Formats: sequence, C-alpha cells, structure tokens
Amino acid sequence: MSSRLLTLALVALLVLVHADLWFGKNGVHRVMELQRRLGAQQVKNEAARERNAQLAAEVRDLKEGLEMVEEKARYELGMIKPDEVFVQITPPPR
Repeated sequence: MSSRLLTLALVALLVLVHADLWFGKNGVHRVMELQRRLGAQQVKNEAARERNAQLAAEVRDLKEGLEMVEEKARYELGMIKPDEVFVQITPPPR
C-alpha cells in the first residue's frame, strides 16, 4: 500500500511540475512570446544600425569635403552656382 501511495504522490508532483512548466508565470507560452518580441526588436535594431551608419557616412562626407554640402544645397534648397542656368521641365496640365 505504501508503494502505491508513493507512486501516486510522485505522479501528482510530476503533474504539478509540468503544469507550472506549461501554464506558470515563466512557462513555455511566456518564453515563446518573449522570443517573438526579441525577434521584432532585433529587426528594429538592425534598421536603426543601418540608419546610423548612413548618417555617420553623411557626417563624414560633410566634414571631409564640400561636395556633399553642394549636393544638399542643390537638391534640398534649390540653389545654383552663379554661372549656371537652371531649367525646370514640368508636365503639361491634364
């Protein structure tokens, strides 16, 4: 009789451990959710790293030469050199 009681106690303990593993505070579902969120954050971090590298290259170009300054002045501010002729072609109205 005592071996049967011991077996039942061990099975009950095993069920409790498994229940905590699957449905507990730090169970499998929580770990899977955290892994999903980690993956999404890693994607955002990689995009931010690429943007930072692009900005660092732009800053380096601005520090090293005037070509980038000239390009920005032309495209963002619409500036032209003194002896240049600016021609703008617009599509005809419909």
